[in-house]
Amino acid sequence: MTFKTKESRLLLVLGSFFVANAILSEFIGVKLFSVEETLGFKKFDINLFGVPHLSFVMSAGVLTWPIIFIMTDIINEYFGVKQVRFLSILTSILIAFAFIVVWGSMHLSAADFWVHQNINGEDLNMNNAFAGIFGQGMWIIVGSITAFIIGQMVDVVIFHRIKKITGEKALWLRATGSTLVSQFVDSFVVIFIAFYVNPQYHYSWQQVFAIGLVGYTYKFIVAILMTPILYIVHRIIDGYLGKELAHKLMDMAGRG
Repeated sequence: MTFKTKESRLLLVLGSFFVANAILSEFIGVKLFSVEETLGFKKFDINLFGVPHLSFVMSAGVLTWPIIFIMTDIINEYFGVKQVRFLSILTSILIAFAFIVVWGSMHLSAADFWVHQNINGEDLNMNNAFAGIFGQGMWIIVGSITAFIIGQMVDVVIFHRIKKITGEKALWLRATGSTLVSQFVDSFVVIFIAFYVNPQYHYSWQQVFAIGLVGYTYKFIVAILMTPILYIVHRIIDGYLGKELAHKLMDMAGRG
């Protein structure tokens, strides 16, 4: 197969951004940041279900999450459920492969001159830093991949159920609505597996639900804010494909 047609090139571009951003999200996700302080606000002090001092501390992986959200819904819109499912499973396999490669790289003998370096006036053991950044725990990896697959499957089902009711109208409802439901599932699955099932931690149900709810609140707000961008991307793609081809693809996608 060659990528000579507009639709094949479009799927290649969308799929590449989907896979690349999902893998990026896993690796940059090891960094946690304060949303409030990043935006220049004082940290919130939230008490939920008896869990005190909660604030919007998020994984840096949320930087690429809005792109994954847009790619998922655009691929769903033009190419259908099967393509999103295929890409989601492929991406999960590639994420697992990437972690295997990283695990192998962590066990390589580091060069002596590389291990100790001075960065910004601080002496660092680069080998320990490498292991600390890339050596995520197995439970976190399993939780993240499981949450990703389940979230994507929920997204495509909700998306097409809404589309069957609304037709081609109300893109915002099927795209944002499916994302809000799938991210609700994703937010709790990853925390449940990584911190409740994981014997290394002893999180209570209250902690899992409280932390998951704070994280979901952030994703809820971002999903709403990204809706206009979804329409812009949709219009650009319609312009690239042409009205006739765009409607043909959407019609075929709607049939499953």
